[in-house]
Amino acid sequence: MMLSNFLISLQAVAPMFIIMFIGAFIKRAGLITTEETKKFNRIVFITCFGPLMFDTLYGKELGDAVDLRLIVFTAATVLVLYALTVVFVLKIEKNQKTRGAMIQAIYRSNFVIMGIPVVQNVFGRGEIAVTAVMVTLIVPLYNVLAVITLEVFRGGKVSLKDTLKNLIKNPIIDGAICGIIAILIHLKLPAAIETPISMLAEAASPLALLLLGASFDFRTVGKEKRNLIICLVGRLIVFPAVGLIFGALLGFTGVKLLTLVAIFASPSAVTSFTMAQQMDSDYELAGNCVIFSSAISCFTMFLWIFALKSMGLF
Repeated sequence: MMLSNFLISLQAVAPMFIIMFIGAFIKRAGLITTEETKKFNRIVFITCFGPLMFDTLYGKELGDAVDLRLIVFTAATVLVLYALTVVFVLKIEKNQKTRGAMIQAIYRSNFVIMGIPVVQNVFGRGEIAVTAVMVTLIVPLYNVLAVITLEVFRGGKVSLKDTLKNLIKNPIIDGAICGIIAILIHLKLPAAIETPISMLAEAASPLALLLLGASFDFRTVGKEKRNLIICLVGRLIVFPAVGLIFGALLGFTGVKLLTLVAIFASPSAVTSFTMAQQMDSDYELAGNCVIFSSAISCFTMFLWIFALKSMGLF
């Protein structure tokens, strides 16, 4: 039983680690530059993640994909942990720009790129409609909190209009909303349209992980090791410990519990670096948090999954 649980847990994270390693090798071999990595990241984000969200929901029953208890619990937990993170960071850090970067790095996970593949590797792409629906809640919540946080800590004013505009333009949100509409109207697409959507959906995660690996640069540790360590511990240990323990106590199991692993145990969101850079925050710290949390999460996510599997929770 122990060996079986180990192999299932390894199966969940090993493919991601291998693809990221290949990406790092490609960068090391000089086959892609840093600027090209950024450009391809944007291409994958715009062209593949919308179809991924749509395809995950397309053809499913809404009743099977929506769990109000899971939605309420996840939203409430994210908001409570976010508030506690703000209080904690305000006490230990004085620099305003660094405060914003730290808060975002700790609360905001790379749910879509690193989380969804984990659930998919264990349960298969056809069984993760619940996870896709959660994306429509978590991604907007993350984005709104990020805009508010970075704007406040650089001394600016939060624009509701700009925030809503950015949410509407997010292909992940658009794809998920279109998928939900397709469920509601029982949409049946012709094969000529359904097939390319499915092909783009299948390409999303491996391409994103490949490019994430290509963005690694372990020489860039940054000037503030203390803050980096705090962010890594908060993102990879504290957040998942709280979210998963309370989730398990409330009776979530199977794909729902693994969805919580994807939300709470994933590394810092890749877009947190881009936003920190664009909004005059401590983007060096934000970038290091993304890089190091992505690498270390291959091991920490494995341990969380192995622990939950050993307890028979999925």
